[in-house]
Amino acid sequence: MSGLTLLNHADDAVVFETATASNGALIAFATLNAPKSLNALNFEMIKLLEPQLKAWAQDSSIAMVVLKGAGDKAFCAGGDVVSLHHAMAQGSASDLVEDFFTQEYRLDYLIHCYEKPLLVWGNGIVMGGGLGLMAGASHRVVTETSRIAMPEQTIGLYPDVGGSYFLHKMPHSVGLFLGLTSASINCDDARFVALADHYVKADKYDALLAGLLSIKWGKTASLNHEKLTTLLTDLDQQSGRLPKGNIKANLATIQELAEFTTLQQQVDYILNLNTDDKWLLKAQKSLKHGCPLSCALVSRQLKTSKGKSLAECFRMELGMSVRAGEVGEFQEGVRALLIDKDGAPNWQYKTLSDVPSSVVDSFFEDRYGNNHPLKQLQQG
Repeated sequence: MSGLTLLNHADDAVVFETATASNGALIAFATLNAPKSLNALNFEMIKLLEPQLKAWAQDSSIAMVVLKGAGDKAFCAGGDVVSLHHAMAQGSASDLVEDFFTQEYRLDYLIHCYEKPLLVWGNGIVMGGGLGLMAGASHRVVTETSRIAMPEQTIGLYPDVGGSYFLHKMPHSVGLFLGLTSASINCDDARFVALADHYVKADKYDALLAGLLSIKWGKTASLNHEKLTTLLTDLDQQSGRLPKGNIKANLATIQELAEFTTLQQQVDYILNLNTDDKWLLKAQKSLKHGCPLSCALVSRQLKTSKGKSLAECFRMELGMSVRAGEVGEFQEGVRALLIDKDGAPNWQYKTLSDVPSSVVDSFFEDRYGNNHPLKQLQQG
């Protein structure tokens, strides 16, 4: 796209640019710039994004912000857990894990609370930490290539980055099902479960940019929100019918989870579904090979976070994530999936019944008291 003004170096972890709209207002662009790693969110990206987003929020010449990923394969395929694994393997995990998640959650929270319009172009893969960036944006756009998931139970973690908050926004029991199975969803599903607002075909990105530049942006954030929504609604209508999703078709099956009183019964129900549905079969396989401790954490996480504010959810998640860096399953899960790539994690707790309740309890203990690293987050 011509007419962009580069604000930093083109090879930086996040590239910042601005473009001038027809009435002189500026549109700001932040591009996650690690296409080889599918734009996995690393520490450098987080440290660049937070201060720049804050600066743009205070700059009266900036009308709105676009957050996207380099290349066409992924917006962001998750957090850079490989670097955390190396720290855990060296026994130096605690400080790094705490620092990484503290700053990641601050960034996610900033996006949730951003006053100006913030559009996330959720094209391609959007997983884990990428979904944390997208979930709180004011205008979340998906395309026919969007593949969205919270796959943390495959690596011994749990759906963090605000999952404790946004999984409750989904139809009943869907958040639990996605957390337990790491099931992948598409653009239609994302709209249905309130993780996306607009569908725009991937080849209409240039039309989106042209539309952004042609808007006569106003002086107030609320007016600019309306103008952006109008543009995206028009593009949505031009993009035709969405590819069919899987959640609506299987909603009754998923919501049967609410009929069971224990997590073991819920897990058994999913594993014993007699189905030829490919999506459900894949979900069963993922649950069967996933981390039993993660399943226990997902269940407790959703029960504990119900009714909590966004800030309270992030504070709870920080304690859980730091604890995950100590217990060992997270380290083993990353090793098996992303380091050695043998696909054979040797979990400490082989089954759900092997997971001691005291271990699960330890993830929810107050480890910070009045000195919580996220205490500055508002009670929003």
